[in-house]
Amino acid sequence: MKAASLLFLRISTALLIIIWGLIKVRAPDKAIGVSEKYYGGMVSAEMLQMPWGLFQVAIGLLVILGLFRRIVYPLQAAILVIGALAIWNHILDPFGLYLFGEDGGANILFFPSLCLAAATLVVWAFIDEDKLSLDVKRTKG
Repeated sequence: MKAASLLFLRISTALLIIIWGLIKVRAPDKAIGVSEKYYGGMVSAEMLQMPWGLFQVAIGLLVILGLFRRIVYPLQAAILVIGALAIWNHILDPFGLYLFGEDGGANILFFPSLCLAAATLVVWAFIDEDKLSLDVKRTKG
């Protein structure tokens, strides 16, 4: 049950990173808009969208497969935790009751970023229990 749960967490957290990466690759203007509006323009340069998107897709695929876990789990954690920290106000005030003023701006759909950040930290913390990975298959053979 533990290994299957970790596999499920791996797949679900990695799919989000893959989706974000594909948006950067396929619709860089949308990715730039999100970066500008919610992340202070951290990665808004158009020339960054394709390489950053491909990097995210690669990390996501490696996480799903469970390959190079000691490298890609911390990278995935950094992506998801930094992403959650960047929208801290939406996590602390999901209903826009005190941080967003009269004009609103809160987005409750950002709250699950907290859960995804926690999930990726769990995957990383239990790396030795993560038996359903290609890394485990590789080292046994």
